[in-house]
Amino acid sequence: MEKHPAFHRTELLIGEAALKKLAEARVILFGVGGVGSWCAEALIRSGVGHLTLVDNDVICVTNINRQLQATAKNVGQSKVEALKSRLLEIHPDAEILALQKVYNQETREEFNLPSYDYVIDAIDSLSHKVDLIASTMEAGVTLFSAMGAANKLDATTIRVDSIWKSQGCRLAKFVRKRLRQRGATGDCLCVYSEALLPPVETEAPDGAGDAWSETKAQVNGSMVHMTGAFGFNLAGLVVQDVVRRAVRPAEDE
Repeated sequence: MEKHPAFHRTELLIGEAALKKLAEARVILFGVGGVGSWCAEALIRSGVGHLTLVDNDVICVTNINRQLQATAKNVGQSKVEALKSRLLEIHPDAEILALQKVYNQETREEFNLPSYDYVIDAIDSLSHKVDLIASTMEAGVTLFSAMGAANKLDATTIRVDSIWKSQGCRLAKFVRKRLRQRGATGDCLCVYSEALLPPVETEAPDGAGDAWSETKAQVNGSMVHMTGAFGFNLAGLVVQDVVRRAVRPAEDE
């Protein structure tokens, strides 16, 4: 892929070699909701040249408050297809594959995880998330994972650490427990927050439709400044790792 003038300021910061590595990087992102959608845009605006988007859901009116591709005009459309259209307007030369599929134990082999340089987990479902994390660890692919961004308001509490060292996040606690039950011994960096607000009981809003809760075990409150910050942190981890490898390639040999 030829160098694009849109990334001139990126090159000024990270250099030509790292920009080229970003253009060559193959990334697969699971979940393009409140966290994943912002991560996807940040990756594309950073110059990532190959991005696969995986999510089986469609846009719901209740997604508008926090999901990048959700607008009043595209409710009911595929999340991955709507996001792909936006991303190609930003970086037309990028190779973006939209897969409207669910990731689970039965579909795992369809995604060929070892063919990617980076796997990003922004999945809501605990069982699917744990299977993806464990499978990526086993495949030896670099993984970055998002823990719980819901029921939180203070973005200054967001942290990045090993999945085994994160503290104060209930979702991370459950993930660790299930990983131990599976005998997982690998590691990955995760984005998490120690802060937690108690959920506020509310009824489904008018016009939300069945999508408000029919596919969710629990519906939690969340806001864009938290989900977006989680997504940007995930994208930043990819960029920083690519830059590190470009600057110090001998360390990876």
